[in-house]
Amino acid sequence: MPLIAQPINCTLKRSGGEESSTDRMIAVLAKEFEAKGVTIAPTIRVADHNVLPGVTSDEGDGDDWPKLRERILAADILILGTPIWMGQAGSVAKRVLERMDAFLDETDDAGRMPSYSKVAVAAIVGNEDGAHFVSAQLFQSLNDVGWTIPSVAACYWVGEAMGSTDFKDLKETPDKVAKTATMVAANAAHLAGLLQREPYPG
Repeated sequence: MPLIAQPINCTLKRSGGEESSTDRMIAVLAKEFEAKGVTIAPTIRVADHNVLPGVTSDEGDGDDWPKLRERILAADILILGTPIWMGQAGSVAKRVLERMDAFLDETDDAGRMPSYSKVAVAAIVGNEDGAHFVSAQLFQSLNDVGWTIPSVAACYWVGEAMGSTDFKDLKETPDKVAKTATMVAANAAHLAGLLQREPYPG
């Protein structure tokens, strides 16, 4: 079966306003995934939805998370994009991770969480240090709730601290970012294909 990747943009900006650098980094990865034959689902821009605080899969009236959760788990690969704020993953990304905590109590008869045999990678942008720390935050949290992290799983760009140039302002994608994106997509697609054919036994 063809592989599907679901991008999640955890920018703090809603759609319709300023362009998102996180969207651009997701687009760089999406292009490479498509070159590997992976279908890219429409990006979920979390700030456009009412994702309530909590650690269950449904926090009640007005919670948009259940329908987003359904889309996320329908895919084989998660592309989690976040900006760096104050040297760490943005609050929107943290809320997404907190809502996935519910997976711990949603295991099947073999003890497998809904995210088992699914792969996750990260798209990270910022104008300050912190990309490695953000990767560590994301990957530890994602692995805790069942996602599989491939080798070379983060594609990031970090500009000058307190600088005025964002990733979306660059005329061309830096060569190192492009090469990393190719490797992220190749490894993630390969691993996701293996797990699709032979899931974890639990």
